Amino acid sequence: MLQRLNRNLAAAKPSATYKMADKAAEMRSLGRQVISFVAGEPDFDTPPHVVAAAAAAMEAGKTRYSPVSGIRELREAVANKFQRENGLDVTWPETIVCNGGKQVLYNALAATLNAGDEVIIPAPYWVSYPEMVQLCGAKSVIVPCTIDTNFKLTPDALIGAITNQTRWFILNSPSNPTGAVYSKRELQELSEVLLAHPQILILSDDIYEHITFDDLPFHTIAQVEPKLRDRVLTVNGVSKAYAMTGWRIGYGVGPRWLLQAMETLQSQQTSGASTISQYAALAALNGKQDFVQKSKDAFQRRRDIVVEKINRIPGLKCNLPDGAFYVFICCSGIIDKSTVSGRILNNDEDVALALLEEEGIATVHGGAFGLSPYLRLSYTADETTLIKASEAIASFCSKLV
Repeated sequence: MLQRLNRNLAAAKPSATYKMADKAAEMRSLGRQVISFVAGEPDFDTPPHVVAAAAAAMEAGKTRYSPVSGIRELREAVANKFQRENGLDVTWPETIVCNGGKQVLYNALAATLNAGDEVIIPAPYWVSYPEMVQLCGAKSVIVPCTIDTNFKLTPDALIGAITNQTRWFILNSPSNPTGAVYSKRELQELSEVLLAHPQILILSDDIYEHITFDDLPFHTIAQVEPKLRDRVLTVNGVSKAYAMTGWRIGYGVGPRWLLQAMETLQSQQTSGASTISQYAALAALNGKQDFVQKSKDAFQRRRDIVVEKINRIPGLKCNLPDGAFYVFICCSGIIDKSTVSGRILNNDEDVALALLEEEGIATVHGGAFGLSPYLRLSYTADETTLIKASEAIASFCSKLV
């Protein structure tokens, strides 16, 4: 039988994050000790009051299909969240609830992109952005952002990437994989560029909003420049802030014409998100918020440990992330060296594989995020484990020749 795939799918690559996680799991199944810093998920349990709300929903028989765009109570809570925390004057019909933040992103792109359209993506980027664009039959315009600008896009770089075919600009702050956070001034400068190009939609991925450090304020672009509001889809969710990655609830707020198109797509794709998970998310958004601050404080302590120890290792260096729970480690100082087993480290992927296979430390190579030579380490582990892993990385580097 002739095996033919959709041409857009055939050209897309599987997630490098999951690929590395699978390799680490395979090694564990063979009896190897592996410390994994691959997954982008908090290691904390979901807050008890959220779990209790899900159980109560089940006991009350709230186990049937929900409306495609989410139950009204949750959409009202989402609108209230954006009003309360971001100063966005939105109502519940201007919201949508999906099966995780990833589906919000994909639905928006799939509902609007056509062949020949372009999407501007600053690099380093979350691994799924360009693959989503590819699956939609459009073209990613990758704009490298170096360590010199703290991996953030400048207005001049944005201007240089815009063409008549530009349909979307994707902005992720705090960033996966770098932890970079755009300031209010930086967002204002980018907004000035975007105001001059009314054909461009803005996708603001704010999923790490509540994980910023050193009392750094968070700003989102629709809040900074209200004139852009009718062109911005602001995406968020409960996964990172409330340790609810497996509950699969993401949400967005944006122009109604776009949300209606996304709802049409979702109605033929997955229908509504899990009703039980939606009631859990409702409790997360409306309930006590002390968990958010406690987890953020823990991540900041972990960040400080990892950055201090990594920057002591000859051949490695990293910036101090302002948010999220990742550190993006430059490994240029060990490229072209050899491990004790004779493996030559030609690039950052070689480094990541050698670290995993020879030291049992799982990271993801920077090339998967569009910028080499780097390693992304997710510090979603306890402090003792982070110290142990940092020592293993230091030992690995000390033995290179």
